[in-house]
Amino acid sequence: MAALWTASDAAAATRGRITCDWVAKGVSIDTRTLQPGDLFVALKDVRDGHEFVGQALDKGAAAAIVTHVPEGVGIDAPLLIVPDVLEGLRGLARAGRARTKAKVVGVTGSVGKTSTKDMLRAVLGGQGKTHAAEASYNNHWGVPLTLARMPVDTDFAVVEIGMNHPGEIAPLAELAQLDVALITTVAAAHLEAFESIEGIAHEKASIMEGLKPGGTAVLPADLGVSPILLAKAAEVGARVIRFGTSETADFRLTDVSLTPDATVVRAIADGEPLLFKVRSPGRHFAPNALAVLAVASALGLDPSIAACDIGNWLPPKGRGTRERILLDAVEDRGFELIDDAFNANPASMAASLDLLAAIPPVDGVGRIHPGRRIAILGDMLELGRTELDLHAAIAAHPSMASIVTVHCVGPRMRALHAVLPPNKRGLWVETAAELVPQLRQLVDAGDIVLVKGSKGIKVSQVVDGFRKLGQAIAQDTTGAE
Repeated sequence: MAALWTASDAAAATRGRITCDWVAKGVSIDTRTLQPGDLFVALKDVRDGHEFVGQALDKGAAAAIVTHVPEGVGIDAPLLIVPDVLEGLRGLARAGRARTKAKVVGVTGSVGKTSTKDMLRAVLGGQGKTHAAEASYNNHWGVPLTLARMPVDTDFAVVEIGMNHPGEIAPLAELAQLDVALITTVAAAHLEAFESIEGIAHEKASIMEGLKPGGTAVLPADLGVSPILLAKAAEVGARVIRFGTSETADFRLTDVSLTPDATVVRAIADGEPLLFKVRSPGRHFAPNALAVLAVASALGLDPSIAACDIGNWLPPKGRGTRERILLDAVEDRGFELIDDAFNANPASMAASLDLLAAIPPVDGVGRIHPGRRIAILGDMLELGRTELDLHAAIAAHPSMASIVTVHCVGPRMRALHAVLPPNKRGLWVETAAELVPQLRQLVDAGDIVLVKGSKGIKVSQVVDGFRKLGQAIAQDTTGAE
């Protein structure tokens, strides 16, 4: 692997002091995933990264960014000494961005950031060397880390930008110097920190402050707050591409049809008909995929190749991935699990329920003759003072009609449990751990089971519990085993 950072380049970028010469092939902030040759960044988080510098060097780190020589580390160790480690990482990010000719796309939105980022990786990767954020690296250290890791010869980069409080997005977008800014949607999320949806829209719109001159904003056309987004685009002088179902949309969604294994999308793109497929069912994938194709258009990429490449994408782990859990390997009897345990707000909850409703269970293979659709729903966090009303409102979602049983996890989900029809009302538990011992009694062969909730409510424990019931088989891109 080619050198990513030389000692002299890193020192210039951070205005730091090196103790010796070294060459780094990567950048890491975690000794658990550090690879030999990485530059270790000793950030302060739950623990002070300086405590792990010795361990990082023992594992083969090329050097470490520190504010001082840590205890137990020799003065001749390969170090880059800076006044502030996070500022040092930002310095690497600025220099990493400045030295490449890559076209950089920034993605934000209340729902779908990570999935859309991964769609973009699949589409842009078909037409050039593409660098994208890992997992959900979208915060004050995740964005600079992504930029610091960007190879010099990158053609396209995708940066995911998130927020929990006002004022977080613009500095990260400005650091990335965006060619394209994409806002997936604006919905009820993080309402604890914002007074209204309009407040969230203004914060999301601030991603456009990071656009380079002549940059493009790809914006949803159908939202009540779309005028706020368009006003910001006009303020910064951005070119605008709108997507959605509105007649004003440049990329206009005209039809979405779901099969058990795919989402088929018809649209009008710049006046021309467009037909493409996402190889995973979910109505919410359609506007996100259309936005990705709008980004490809903004970058001047081949639209036919882009439409084909989007079919190679599958949801990342914990965000709607499907797998089959074998309960009886001899007779090939099992149930299907939808793992959506990473994040939840009202908009993403509705999309997950629609996904569950789109997949047919299998009849006649279990103890209970008809296969069932079952939902295990955990709390949606950070929704503010109306959180209980927002949880109870899930009961009125149209897809609930096809769901046989709903089990609820967490204190906020008690509001939903209380208003569910008695024939749909399953268990309610305070914590996910309480539900795990009961899982075998909740499912049968032929069932389709959705597990959905915010990361903090830990319904991933339920997903892991289901996997331990039998042998998990991840679905491939056609939905077959």
